[in-house]
Amino acid sequence: MRLFPLSRCCIVLVLAPAVLAVPTSVRAQAAAAPAAAKESFKAYTESIPGTELKFEMLPIPGGKFLMGSPSSEEKRNDDEGPQHEVEIAPFWMGKHEVTWDEFDEFAFSKDIKRKEREKVDVAKQPASEQQADAITRPTRPYADETHSLGRKGQPAICITHHTVMEYCRWLSTKTGKVYRLPTEAEWEYACRAGSKTAYSFGDDPAELGDYAWNVDNTEKPQKVGQKKPNAWGLYDMHGNVSEWCLDHYQADLYSKLAGKAERGPVILPDAKEYSYVARGGSWDDDADRLRSAVRIASNPEWSVRDPQRPQSIWWHTDATFVGFRLVRALDEQENLRGLKSLVVKKKGTK
Repeated sequence: MRLFPLSRCCIVLVLAPAVLAVPTSVRAQAAAAPAAAKESFKAYTESIPGTELKFEMLPIPGGKFLMGSPSSEEKRNDDEGPQHEVEIAPFWMGKHEVTWDEFDEFAFSKDIKRKEREKVDVAKQPASEQQADAITRPTRPYADETHSLGRKGQPAICITHHTVMEYCRWLSTKTGKVYRLPTEAEWEYACRAGSKTAYSFGDDPAELGDYAWNVDNTEKPQKVGQKKPNAWGLYDMHGNVSEWCLDHYQADLYSKLAGKAERGPVILPDAKEYSYVARGGSWDDDADRLRSAVRIASNPEWSVRDPQRPQSIWWHTDATFVGFRLVRALDEQENLRGLKSLVVKKKGTK
């Protein structure tokens, strides 16, 4: 079982996030989307323009729930409590974790290279395509980014919080729909799918093998969607890979929220690279680390083998257990509009 130190550094709440660099037409479309979307809040399949790649988004109904775990829950961690009521607005969430198939289009500029081979007239491209092409892509990783753990149909791994936010910006620009990481509260709400037990399916870890890949039944991450989904149709919410959330990690956050009925709480990302929240546990974790309420915090040990100084802002060398999935708000809360990563390229990196 891998245990990670939890950072207790000062967390800054960003009150004025930077504006997302997407075309005006895309922002206008996103602003107009809620009214139309409310009439068709249902599952849909998104296609990535210029490719044959598709992914499914499922509707997650809004509601209230108790975030965190009760003091009686077995192997509970201190940062999981006290439980507090949270209200969540409706949103869509990816049916599966984002795979290398999708991520490679962005990370390795496959979309741009395809246009070069086909001699596409850049000047005649839609504005959204031109804007997407201009978004900075990750530098090549120091070593095999898959760590020989599989690619096709496999969850993308070893990518930083910054990289995932830039992927979301690229995808939003390409599709005209605003995709982002889930907040920590949205993630737990979706994982629980109405349950109040340690796992979305109950309290008995003996049943975990039906729903999750973890250290008891695999030695590496597996292709997405092979186990049973939770009650809302989401696959691999427990195990396979832990999933990035939007929030900075704050160990005592729940004690600050106790006694308050919070709507859409979030600790906004800023220019600091650590620590951010990941949820769900992974293929390399014991059963108790896959509980719905478990929180882990990113830390420099996730890149301990990166020989670059300063280290890459794009890739982790030691986070084969971390990936991500997407969400899209039905009607975005104000403090999440126009977010982009504030992490900047460091002098001396390639």
